[in-house]
This record gives sequence, structure tokens and C-alpha cells, in this order.
Amino acid sequence: MSDVLRVALVDDQALMRAGFRALLDAEDGVEVVGEAADGEQGVALVREQVPDVALVDVQMPVMTGIEATRRIAADPALAAVRVVILTNYGLDEYVFEALRAGASGFLLKDTEPADLLQAIQVVARGEALLSPSVTRTLIGEFVARPPDRSTAAPGLDCLTRREREVTALAARGLSNEEIAAHMVISPLTAKTHISRAMTKLGARDRAQLVVFAYESGMVTARGGIR
Repeated sequence: MSDVLRVALVDDQALMRAGFRALLDAEDGVEVVGEAADGEQGVALVREQVPDVALVDVQMPVMTGIEATRRIAADPALAAVRVVILTNYGLDEYVFEALRAGASGFLLKDTEPADLLQAIQVVARGEALLSPSVTRTLIGEFVARPPDRSTAAPGLDCLTRREREVTALAARGLSNEEIAAHMVISPLTAKTHISRAMTKLGARDRAQLVVFAYESGMVTARGGIR
């Protein structure tokens, strides 16, 4: 990744795109590489520009943000692109589906400017835009409903005992530091275990690792670990 963060804007509302562009253009080290007004245009824009981060509205004409995210995540040439879903509604069904599709996180459209800029930097580093508290809420919503059996959950048999343990703790919403304290290991070791688990499962980031943990049944409705 270069010193300049390259961002693509995908939203069907011209005023929303203009607002985000004005904010990002005023920031040193951030470049808006293009805009798109629907999901189909968004996928084309991302394939052409290969930005570091794509800000994608969840509900758009022609192609939804969820389908656009799925196509971006499935394209090996776009493996380094991180998708952040924009929503008006917070943790709704669209957000869950977007995370399953490969999004690295989500932002409310009324997010404070400083939080938006920080979020772009976080996902550009390859981290998931899901704080521990948001992860706990996410899992609470996930376990309150039957898993989506239309998509096969990856098997976790490939993980070592330690990798399964850190994955389960991450799915409960613990940060690397909290995982380290719980397991009496260093934060760097915890991060290494998480990274290896993501690699083995083909997870793009921590957000998708959490989804895998849910879909596999590792997280139970009482917040326990299987």
C-alpha cells in the first residue's frame, strides 16, 4: 500500500457522494479515485482503479451493495481491496449479509468525519472495522436466528487447538490484547494465531473470521464456545 490511501465512492445519492468526496479531498494522504452511482458501476470502477478502500452503499439500483461486495471479494485481482458498507440503519439484515459477502465492516452514513477517516485507515491496514463491542452485538444478533444454510460454512478442522481457541474468543468480541490476557500469551502471539486461522479458512479479515465462527456453530446462543 502506498502512502496515499486510494478510495472509491459507490452510492446512488449524488449529495452523499459529494459530501464524502469533499471530506476526503480535504484530507492529506487520501485520494478519491472515482465515483459510481450503482453497484454495477461500482464493481467496474473498483476493477479499473483497484483502490485500497471502497465505500459502498448497501441499497442501490441495478446491483445492490451486497452483490457488488460479493463480486469484489470473489475477484482474485481485487484481493487487496477492502469494502466498507455504508448504511443508514446500523446492524440490520443487510449488514449481516454484507459481512458474509466479504465486507470488512460497516459505517453509518452519519458517522463523524474523524471517525470516517479513522475507519478508512483501519481497513486499509487489513484490520476489520468491527470494535469488540460491535462484534458482541453482531454475534448476539447472529445467534438469535438460525444460521444461513444457503451458504456452506467452512470446516474448522484445519485449525489447531490454539487457533480454534483464539477464533472462538475473537467471535465473542475480544480484542487481541484481551485474548492474550485470557490465554496468558503475548498480543503478538494472539495476532499471529488469528492471522493463521484467517489464512487457513480463506477469511479476508477478522470480520469474516467471526462470521465463519458463527456459521460453523462454534458460537452458541448463550455466548459459549463449542
